[in-house]
Amino acid sequence: MAHSAPAPRLVIVGSSNTDLILSCPRLPRPGETLLGGEFQRFFGGKGANQAVAAARAGAKVTFIGARGDDDFGQAAATALKKEGIDLRHFRVRKKIPSGIALILLGADQGENLIAVARSANDTVSARDISLAFPAIRHARAVVAQLEVPLATVTAAAKLAQQAKVPFILNPAPARPLPATLLKLVHTLVPNEHEAALLTGEKKPEWAGVRLLQSGCRQVVITLGAKGALLVDPNGSRSFAAPKVKPRDTVGAGDCFTGWLATGIAEGLPIEKAIQRALRAASLSVTRPGAQSGMPYRREIVRE
Repeated sequence: MAHSAPAPRLVIVGSSNTDLILSCPRLPRPGETLLGGEFQRFFGGKGANQAVAAARAGAKVTFIGARGDDDFGQAAATALKKEGIDLRHFRVRKKIPSGIALILLGADQGENLIAVARSANDTVSARDISLAFPAIRHARAVVAQLEVPLATVTAAAKLAQQAKVPFILNPAPARPLPATLLKLVHTLVPNEHEAALLTGEKKPEWAGVRLLQSGCRQVVITLGAKGALLVDPNGSRSFAAPKVKPRDTVGAGDCFTGWLATGIAEGLPIEKAIQRALRAASLSVTRPGAQSGMPYRREIVRE
């Protein structure tokens, strides 16, 4: 996209969390107490992470979500506002806590364990989506994940279809999905684990084929350090990721999804959008924090 081209509009439906992170030499075993870890607080939530990734990728982002009227929620909203994200549909719920994620990072393997509390994210409703229909109608893509209710995700998919806007679904955290929803998906973006859970197929290629048969138009399976796999009616193609030394893998998948959605909204060929998203995600894992680690467009794209 040349610099003079207008920024593509994206609507992102999803969660906002505050990540409370403890970095340990390694992950503790069940029943074990590890001392001496380092504590940090970052803004997270798959929806908000993808919104920040897409905004930094050059998209004009409207975020649909909910938060509590508490310090965590206010700070999260302030951080999103600083990224230039439209928060008119980021609803405040009185007497319901904002989203919190507890994350343990094991330094030795760069692995993580995550638990997410019940929160305002669980109250994002189909009505919230319909109130945002004008934004959906003007968008070039609508993006969702599964940290808000499934009925809400389905409502977003239906309104995207009504507006003839591509619906991009990152099916995370993994759970079985109804065929009625998969048929509404333009681009499904699972990781290997999610693709296997959705299909029962261990091999990403087979899982991708099964997901196409379920009605998705195209499937992009992320493979961590191994890159990504595109499965569409033309077959399957692999894309390698740049080699990096990972420091913090939290939010890498969200970075990939936000950049991929921006590429699709810009009208890039899917192969180009995947390669660009891989470059961005690889850079993000070399930095701490889900949102703070998201790269800017100028770091990835030579205009």
